[in-house]
Parts: sequence; C-alpha cells; structure tokens
Amino acid sequence: MELRHLEYFVAVAEERHFTRAAERMRVAQSGLSASIRALERDLDAELFVRSTRRVELTDAGRALLAEAHRTLASAA
Repeated sequence: MELRHLEYFVAVAEERHFTRAAERMRVAQSGLSASIRALERDLDAELFVRSTRRVELTDAGRALLAEAHRTLASAA
C-alpha cells in the first residue's frame, strides 16, 4: 500500500465521484481508478459501491477512511 493510494482513496471518498476526484488530484481518471483497484486488491476488500452517477463507501471503506486520514496526517 502506498500513501498515494490512500490520498486517491480519500479524494474519491470525499468527492463521491471518480472523475471529480481525479481532477482534484490532477491525475488521469484511469490512473486513479487503477490505484483504487490496486488498494482494494491489497486489502482484499471492496471499498466503494460504484454506480454510473455516484460512488458510495462500503463498510470497509468507511473503516479505512478514518485510518487513512490518520495515516496521511502522520505522514505530513
């Protein structure tokens, strides 16, 4: 797991949209999506419920969000 993956995860969780999160992070949407998929593989958990219009956190995603905020704050 890389800090970049956590940063992208937090952006998607806050924006609730992959394209807006990619714009916010100034990366290609495909790269951001690939990072989220890699994070989900590493954790063996689905973090988001995806639809064509919105993205919602799963229970695992909500649990990770609090930890991700703490980890990124510590790294800063």
